Amino acid sequence: MENNKDMEQEAQEKVQKEETEETCTEKENTQEENAEVADPVAELEAKCQKMHEDYMRLYADFDNYRKRAMKEKADLIKTAAEGVLVDVLPLVDDFERAISSMEKTESVDGVKEGVSLIYNKLISFLDSKGVKAIDAVGQPFNTEFHEAITKFPAPSEDMKGKVIDCTQKGYTLYDKVIRYAKVVYGE
Repeated sequence: MENNKDMEQEAQEKVQKEETEETCTEKENTQEENAEVADPVAELEAKCQKMHEDYMRLYADFDNYRKRAMKEKADLIKTAAEGVLVDVLPLVDDFERAISSMEKTESVDGVKEGVSLIYNKLISFLDSKGVKAIDAVGQPFNTEFHEAITKFPAPSEDMKGKVIDCTQKGYTLYDKVIRYAKVVYGE
């Protein structure tokens, strides 16, 4: 009998032990499930944090680029005319020599020739930079190139609507008007 009791007791202990193990296993499974649920949230938070850091780096890079581009543009604007000014300096030298020679010479012909040479040199310099004079006299009046300062009765029928006189030359820079020709046109 004692053996039966011991066996029953052992069986009950075994059943209790199995139940306890099952309960522990269920608890572990529940904890694992909770951890699995927590893992996606943590994973998404980490992903969001990484994306935020990447965005901030990209924003900082763009801001640095924008500042650098603005600085380069400002520097370019400051020094844009440098090449043209360096090319104009020989013309200034020529004018200084002409002025010096005007003071010493009594012949007007030599001075006229010197000034004419400097003028031709200046015109060829402007031409090399893309600046061209606008032809006005005898051309049909065109508001894209001409600025009318007055109207005048046309001397002949064929001069109606055409430029009769030009008081100030106009210029284009690569086909863009940089100064309109001031003209008188016939009506």
